[in-house]
Amino acid sequence: MTALLRWTIRAHKWLALIVGIQIVLWITGGVVMSVLPLERVRGEHNMAEPAPLMIDVNTVLPADQALSDLDLGAPFEEVRLQAWQGRPVYNAIAHNGASALVDAMTGERITPVSRETAIELARADYAGDPEIAAVEYFEDPTWEYRRPGAAWRISFADGEGTRIYVSPDTGLVMARRNDDWRFFDFFWMLHIMDYEERENFNNPLLITASIFALVTVLAGLLLLVLRMQRLVRMEIAKRRQ
Repeated sequence: MTALLRWTIRAHKWLALIVGIQIVLWITGGVVMSVLPLERVRGEHNMAEPAPLMIDVNTVLPADQALSDLDLGAPFEEVRLQAWQGRPVYNAIAHNGASALVDAMTGERITPVSRETAIELARADYAGDPEIAAVEYFEDPTWEYRRPGAAWRISFADGEGTRIYVSPDTGLVMARRNDDWRFFDFFWMLHIMDYEERENFNNPLLITASIFALVTVLAGLLLLVLRMQRLVRMEIAKRRQ
């Protein structure tokens, strides 16, 4: 039992030294993620309520007619009739991932959206009228966008660092970011130990650290039991004297 206690102490000490900092980061990240309201992290508190639009299917063009001249480089996988900027549109999605918006009334292709249209979409998505700080276009996804394809980024001077990302290919708001999101995302990165994409919580580093942490906890529990047994035996021996 003495040898087991000795080896348990050593294992617990070295494993705790290796994974102790990460355990603190896990706990800190858990606290941060539980304290920050998710609606603020997602920017939902600044989202405008979409205006309802009743679409009369009798007044729109048939899908095959509206999309007859649309070439996305592959057969359509899905076609949706939906509201966009107060008018009915067809959202056509091809098997190769390409997509486009087409006016359901005229058959006119809407996408890719221009800079001015992207600004209009961002303003319509925001519940308020703050000044626009910057408008940028990215061919490749930025670290905080994390969506495939290009995007317009509209930054608002609202004191919260709000950035709205609009896809030029779909004409839709694809992401909302703000200072709360970036703070949350930093600790999420530390929590899942994915320091590049910040999305993979099944990565080998996290799995290895989790196993070490589990062994550390189990070693600590075993050490507690062994110490308690030792104290009990010492107390019994003292009473017998």
